[in-house]
Amino acid sequence: MTNVHEIFGINTYSYTMTDSAAGCVRRLADQGYIGVELMMYPGHLWPDLNAAGRRDLRRLLEQRGVRLITLNMPNIDLNVAGASQEMRDYSLGLLSRFVQLAGELGAAGIVIGPGKANPLFVPPRDFLLGHFHRALERLAPIAEAGGTRLLVENMPFCFLPDANSIMRALDDYGDDRIGVIYDVANAHFIGEDPCSGLRRVRDRLGLVHLSDTSRAVYKHDPVGAGDVPFAVVPPVLAEVGYKEMPVLEIISHNADADLLNSARRLAVMGYQ
Repeated sequence: MTNVHEIFGINTYSYTMTDSAAGCVRRLADQGYIGVELMMYPGHLWPDLNAAGRRDLRRLLEQRGVRLITLNMPNIDLNVAGASQEMRDYSLGLLSRFVQLAGELGAAGIVIGPGKANPLFVPPRDFLLGHFHRALERLAPIAEAGGTRLLVENMPFCFLPDANSIMRALDDYGDDRIGVIYDVANAHFIGEDPCSGLRRVRDRLGLVHLSDTSRAVYKHDPVGAGDVPFAVVPPVLAEVGYKEMPVLEIISHNADADLLNSARRLAVMGYQ
């Protein structure tokens, strides 16, 4: 029988307000999971973690046999493409510390957002793109020095919400080290075919996020609560040569049960 705990990594979003990152690692390891994406959230995991705490967390991951796939953060709090210099400086200051922490903890990558525009009066694309590229100029050397990788996510609320716009922006920037994390639910919500999106980002694809949503209300629900066409995705992942463990970024108040049920439902659709 397939061990679903070894197929999917687990994002800790659901536990950010109730448990520490270390507590989450223990909890998920006890359930049999072997990969984790830790969320950056005050009280859960934050750059104020001292050197001893960082060593302890990395040692815990190693001792429990849990691989730290990525660090992530609720990007709605940050904006590297904000209109004000103060917001951009604040966001980049925190992101720089997040990227450094990712390297020190041994994360393979860190998820970042390209920034957000005012939806009522959107600035010119070149204006937003310039801020995004300057953010990459600051963050990419920190990632390289720490042995981790920047992964840009397709986020509905960001100014590069789809696969094509992200790839154009990254190709214009020209750094092959920067990858893409493709969120299937985010793509579905904006009406993008996830199969087409995955093919478009194949050359930079570093990670895939899975959760459910409808196109009416934006969610990261357990599998079955929305209408994401999950079954069409595994053949495309094989086609583009995807090898990384997909991450379940499911947000639930009953996370333990919903994550396991979602993993089981996805496994019978061909995820492996």
